[in-house]
Amino acid sequence: MCQKLFVGEVIMKIWIDDVRPAPDGYVWIRSVNEAIYSLEFYETGKVNIEVINLDYDAGDYASHGGDYINFLGWLEETGRNYPIHIHSMNPVGIENMRRIIRKNGWKET
Repeated sequence: MCQKLFVGEVIMKIWIDDVRPAPDGYVWIRSVNEAIYSLEFYETGKVNIEVINLDYDAGDYASHGGDYINFLGWLEETGRNYPIHIHSMNPVGIENMRRIIRKNGWKET
């Protein structure tokens, strides 16, 4: 799930999706609220977030913070910057998310 970068620090990959299970090496998060809580928690420790890989549509988890574009909005509002990868199949959602990524100068992988 996580790998050691050096003594005391861990590299983590985050997978945000309501139905598709996380690939090996990722932490699976299903809602925007869970993603916010988790990221705030990880930032208090020695965790290096390598990438946040996210879907657009939150499905049944939309009642817990909305669709995943809201997570990007939260990153923007709080001044956070992490590499982002979008794995959504929603073309309109992808473009809306990319607009936020480009506007903030974030790296899309």
